[in-house]
Amino acid sequence: MWLKPEEVLLKNALKLWVQERSNQYFVLQRRRGYGEEGGGGLAGLLVGTLDAVLDSTSKVAPFRILHQTPDSQVYWSIACGSSREEITEHWDWLEHNVMNTLSVFDSNEDITSFVQGKIRGLIAEEGKGSFVKEEDPEKFREGLMKFEKCFGLPEQEKLVTYYSCSYWKGRVPCQGWLYLSTNFLSFYSFLLGAEIKLIISWDEISKLEKTSNVILTESIHVRSRGEDHYFSMFLHISETFLLMEQLANYAVRRLFDKETFENDLVLHDPLQITKRGLESRAHSEQFSAFFRLPKEETLKEVHECFLWVPFSHYNTHGKMCISENYICFASQDGSLCSVIIPLREVTGVDKADPANRGVSISTKGKTAFRFTEVRDFEQLVAKLRMKCNATSSPQHIINTEVAASSASDSPKDFDAGPSKMSQRDNSKTVGTEALMTVYHPQDAENLDSKMLKEKMKEQSWNILFVERGHGVSMFRTKKTRDLVVRGIPEALRGELWLLFSGAVNDMASNPGYYTELVEKSLGTCTLATDEIERDLRRSLPEHPAFQSDTGISALRRVLTAYAYRNPQIGYCQAMNILTSVLLLYAKEEEAFWLLVAVCERMLPDYFNRRIIGALVDQAVFEELIRVHLPQLTDHMTDMTFFSSVSLSWFLTLFISVLPIESAVNVVDCFFYDGIKAILQLSLAVLEYNMEKLLTCKDDAEAVTVLNRFFDSVTNKDSPLPPAVQQGSNLSDTKSDHPKVDITDLIRESNERYGDIRYEDVESMRCRNRLYVIQTLEATTKQNVLRVVSQDVKFSPSDLEELYELFKKEHFLSCYWNVNSPVLQHHDASLPYLDQYRIDCQQFRVLYHLLSPWSHCANRDSLALWTFRLMDESSDCLINFKQFASVLDTMYNGSFTDKLKLLFKLHIPPAFTEVESLSPSKGGDLSKEELIHFSQLSVSSVGDSLESDSLKSSPEKVGKGKVDIQAYLKQWQDELLKKEENIKDLPRMNQSQFIQFSKTLYNLFHGDPEEELLYRAIAVVTSLLLKMEEVGRRLQSPTSPVKSPVAVTEVPAEIPRKGQEESSSEQTGGSRAQSLRGNHEWSFAFEQILASLLNEPAFVRFFEKPHDIKVKIESAKNLQLKARTRV
Repeated sequence: MWLKPEEVLLKNALKLWVQERSNQYFVLQRRRGYGEEGGGGLAGLLVGTLDAVLDSTSKVAPFRILHQTPDSQVYWSIACGSSREEITEHWDWLEHNVMNTLSVFDSNEDITSFVQGKIRGLIAEEGKGSFVKEEDPEKFREGLMKFEKCFGLPEQEKLVTYYSCSYWKGRVPCQGWLYLSTNFLSFYSFLLGAEIKLIISWDEISKLEKTSNVILTESIHVRSRGEDHYFSMFLHISETFLLMEQLANYAVRRLFDKETFENDLVLHDPLQITKRGLESRAHSEQFSAFFRLPKEETLKEVHECFLWVPFSHYNTHGKMCISENYICFASQDGSLCSVIIPLREVTGVDKADPANRGVSISTKGKTAFRFTEVRDFEQLVAKLRMKCNATSSPQHIINTEVAASSASDSPKDFDAGPSKMSQRDNSKTVGTEALMTVYHPQDAENLDSKMLKEKMKEQSWNILFVERGHGVSMFRTKKTRDLVVRGIPEALRGELWLLFSGAVNDMASNPGYYTELVEKSLGTCTLATDEIERDLRRSLPEHPAFQSDTGISALRRVLTAYAYRNPQIGYCQAMNILTSVLLLYAKEEEAFWLLVAVCERMLPDYFNRRIIGALVDQAVFEELIRVHLPQLTDHMTDMTFFSSVSLSWFLTLFISVLPIESAVNVVDCFFYDGIKAILQLSLAVLEYNMEKLLTCKDDAEAVTVLNRFFDSVTNKDSPLPPAVQQGSNLSDTKSDHPKVDITDLIRESNERYGDIRYEDVESMRCRNRLYVIQTLEATTKQNVLRVVSQDVKFSPSDLEELYELFKKEHFLSCYWNVNSPVLQHHDASLPYLDQYRIDCQQFRVLYHLLSPWSHCANRDSLALWTFRLMDESSDCLINFKQFASVLDTMYNGSFTDKLKLLFKLHIPPAFTEVESLSPSKGGDLSKEELIHFSQLSVSSVGDSLESDSLKSSPEKVGKGKVDIQAYLKQWQDELLKKEENIKDLPRMNQSQFIQFSKTLYNLFHGDPEEELLYRAIAVVTSLLLKMEEVGRRLQSPTSPVKSPVAVTEVPAEIPRKGQEESSSEQTGGSRAQSLRGNHEWSFAFEQILASLLNEPAFVRFFEKPHDIKVKIESAKNLQLKARTRV
């Protein structure tokens, strides 16, 4: 590798380097101790230790080239290499391309200047693609070379960054280097001959956290496969931890949580990940989450400045954050003031008060925001003007009109029949009013005490709007939160939910989208729509709005439209309850966008098949209980109780457990504060019932306590009529629990737990996400092992190790392939056995590593035939049960079982004629050839393949209806499946028998009884052929049969030990040719079995025990290297 020229004093280097070549201008040196027997003694050990600690590849690479000029004591390092071949290549290039040119220069300075310029040009040419995004390309190149040299990972593995740190092995710190790449966390240390090399893949990490104790003031704790690793003494530990957290979560989402990852285009290509990119992504995510902006928004600029707050008459200090479509401000002086200004609302950007570097931004709401002390304010004004001109172009308005007209005037897609036309008519009646205004209009003339309080609330908000603005660009302060805690007035609830959730921005950016979606989605029939229909009348059934067709139809349209928009989620239980409440207070289109905001931003991953997001927040809740309510933690033996009892609280935002009039106040706080509000309220509920919970003897009693508490929660200020209020319908005798007002409960939760920071919650979410997903993976593994262990004889520990190797091979194909077909097949919603499956190429790698027959010359063909035998569904994928079963036969099967397996490998559907396209490779097959041969049977099935596979696997129907009858039939077939009878096996024809004989010869190669086995197979083959000839004569005595002399002599001609394999193939080919003219002959399995049983050498060979533990240990060490070679 070429290096940026640096000065080197030769007298200092001589102690560490040995000269190997030199000429007038260049010197090639070797590191002392490298390549010497015994490592070069003490000097070699010291040099190795120095290499591991120092921060320069030019000091640690075993070879380097220096540039020198006559009569100068100063040398320049210009190249280094990890191998003799690499450095020799550089040396030869210098001799052929540079040496002749240097003789034309007159002075040494000119020579040195020319060499330096040449080397810098080479480096620039090399780094055009790879390193331009890094802050220090030269230093990064050196780190990359050391990373490649130490770990030998594939070239596609992208190094993101590296840090100097200490790794604690027991109580001893080992100084070395921590490398963070797209798929691995790697550490290397070399101290006085002791080398430590650690490679942990991100997908194996179950815990990642910053810790501190007496010995380690601050360290990073990593847990992988039950082992704990500690890294400390970082220069910037927070930066390091953030990058590790991002890489781990990215790998987990990519490999385990496909539903979420498919929507994430930013990190879809792991080869494009850089440290700078990850940092900017983290800032953008934090920015869009804090201000509730669309996820697509990217943070472009951040400016420290002051914002003039007119109603308080002072400047508040904070940060102005600018993205593609928004200007946002958040104070940093404790005033909790924030502002969101969409560029679509901006009418002008001007310089204001140049002495104070001011920027004035005017909006359509006649509000002017004045920012001062803005660095580079003139450039900022120019940029914002350009952005506003681009945003205010009328193009989006035209598009809106087109979308609306096309959605309503294009009938060509809806002329399939009367039923669809009626649905289309129904879709036109998209609700334009909130259901609460239809079913509970406020009576302005008859105001009771509750209505008067409601009017006072409205007046308080109107005063706030006058002072702080009305709409998306309003000032949000502590006063705003205080009013939200008191409960938003019924008349303003829908509008403010839309505002605080950020759904108003989504709706403004997508005019006409919902109407168009309703048109497209109504009439579709999927699994999601069936579930929606089933749950429609279970959503707030006691409310009059959902006892009529108006409310039910609106609910159907919103849920169906969302399932159509986001098929990854489709429909999940609890979405109906949440959407019902949204429809009460928001118009139908607004309710749709509120649902989008909840499902896709505010409660990420809550409503997918595995409700991962909800489980993560349960783990966060448990963590907060340990911190804030230690008495409960000490009392409860199992903390999972809190997770199970509170799951519905989080999924439905307390709507399913609280009376509707109280639950809407919780929803108010949720839309303003996000998940933090739900966590705070949950803690307050537990604290309120602390004494009773501490006296509970079991979980059932604790659940009863909490249910009685929720029944007693009321909203004394609710203006809803008694017929609608759920709390008022409960009799006081039903519970002896005193009434609790929801407003007081929420206020108390804010006072006691308001110091829980949003950033801390997000950090806990990241940390617990790893734990939750690894727990789900452990459950999958336990279920798979429980099923498979019933059919194999492997020990539980060996079976578990095999599962880990199988799963690892599945992931290794996904690490460096963006569009890996295996990754596309992974689906956590499938049955446990089918969640992880491998293709033929992956199976070949495992076959080479684990099979006792992997030494065979035609092992690729055997791997191919074995894979085809297991691939019963003809989809070119096999699961772990099939994989473990065939290995079990090879290791633990009887003589008959192993022979039957070999026999089945040489008859259809497993057997296919295999011939490599490159004769120089012998029996090895390329990846393309392997995939081609594995798919041969698939192509023969033709168009019926898809329907057949769907019949055999009902779960693959996807979003269509699940055929329960097909499931029951498949289950019945599996129960009735009997032991395969050897008499049922088809006969083996002559070409298959020839290949079968070849395989046996290859299997016996290298065995201590090889010669004896060769003789035995010759005898058996001759005997079988004679038996077949006699049998044919007996069957047709009148027909003259030519005696197959050539046939009976062929086995003796099959090459003995030591002869070339090519001659064997030649003989086999000529034998097949000589037999084509004769009548076809074939053998039954019983004939072959009976003949081989008469040869003790055969029996001894196949009954010889093989230790799979040795193979497993070897495979664990070689699996990654095998993938690198492939």
